[in-house]
Amino acid sequence: MIEDPVPPVSQQTPDPRDPAAKVREFPTSSGVYLMKDAAANVIYVGKAKNLRNRASSYFSKEAVNDPRIKDWMPLVRDVDYIETTDAIQAVFTEARMIKDLRPKFNKDLKDDKTFPYLQIRTREEFPRVEITRKPRRKGVRLYGPFTSTKPLRIAVDVLQRLLQFRTCTLDIKSGEDRWKWFRPCLLHSIRRCTGPCNFRVSRDDYRAQIKKLIFILEGKTAKLVRRMEKQMRAAADELNFEKARRIRDEITAVQKLDMRGDAAKDVQPEVFPIDPKKGLVGLRKVLGLETTPRTIEGMDIAHLSGQDTVASLVSFLDGIPFKPGYRRFKIKSVAGVDDFASMREVVTRRFRRLRDEDEVFPDILLIDGGKGQLNAAVEAFQALGITPPCLISLAKQEEEIFRPGVEESIKLSRHSAALRLLQYVRDESHRFAQHYHHMLRRKRFTDE
Repeated sequence: MIEDPVPPVSQQTPDPRDPAAKVREFPTSSGVYLMKDAAANVIYVGKAKNLRNRASSYFSKEAVNDPRIKDWMPLVRDVDYIETTDAIQAVFTEARMIKDLRPKFNKDLKDDKTFPYLQIRTREEFPRVEITRKPRRKGVRLYGPFTSTKPLRIAVDVLQRLLQFRTCTLDIKSGEDRWKWFRPCLLHSIRRCTGPCNFRVSRDDYRAQIKKLIFILEGKTAKLVRRMEKQMRAAADELNFEKARRIRDEITAVQKLDMRGDAAKDVQPEVFPIDPKKGLVGLRKVLGLETTPRTIEGMDIAHLSGQDTVASLVSFLDGIPFKPGYRRFKIKSVAGVDDFASMREVVTRRFRRLRDEDEVFPDILLIDGGKGQLNAAVEAFQALGITPPCLISLAKQEEEIFRPGVEESIKLSRHSAALRLLQYVRDESHRFAQHYHHMLRRKRFTDE
């Protein structure tokens, strides 16, 4: 028997599960890509400004001999992606996924190391400026988290030469005479600090320096960059190329001050631990509850690349995760990607069972999302004829709390224990949903 010849590659119909073909359909936006093996285990996570271009590069001819990936690329049988709003968000999403999934071939970001912040202690008479991975909760202006420490240090060095603020750890108070006899450090001698430790600058004048720093950190860097570019060109004209190169690098570092997350939105759980009791008391006040809540359930919908839609339910008791109460749902009645319809289904299934089995409802039900997801949950309760528990949603973009029938959202301070607790519940439900999604994908590929 003579077999039909195999057609040229260009004429073959690509396998829909072929990762090389799949990445060509990825969006061109920023995000995170996840490389998976034959058992659907995530073995590598990476970030990208352009998902299609970056993920496709792994399957190019040049990549075959790349020493950084050649040992594990033959193991890749599938690839997924998660879109982000911008490249900065991709950095933080990548870090979170690596810490959660711990992929075998990611060497960095597996430890407990966190992203750095720039902190100004504004409640001090002479505010100090510091780079820290352990920021304070109150009494500071906080910028970050920043995506990289090195350019942040260079930028702070440039700004200190310009504005002469202090970076020491001294606790300077104008009412203490001992500072009159204190000897300023070398930074004052080289004009990098105005010497508040010896009262060589008044309190008001020093705080004026800090106001200028805040002005720059909040985005007004154009004037400073123009000044530095003029200095760079002058150095080049004088053939002082080493100085010109240094100023060029400093300009890049200053411009990278915008390469940072939002301290209120991009909260790192390792940095800001939660006091559960304060969070629960805060929720009682914020939500107008008669008693302090004890039980919170959080729901989230997950799908990667628009496939295998699932939902998660996490349970918190007295502000602490109660793992026996966790539940996961495979969405059954919704075709394609429809988060609202999926949310209606999972709320219906959960609370129909609680009603039919005469079980106690949670004190608070938290929906991950904005008004659309919240309204979908409301519709589910209406269809069941059930009065819902305290029902709220938390929208990640602005960290706003929405309530049914109330137009105005609740916006809490990023330091609020109540908000931090809700973020913890929301993030845990998201993590659990993603975990279940990966389990399903792994099982489906194994079965096939």
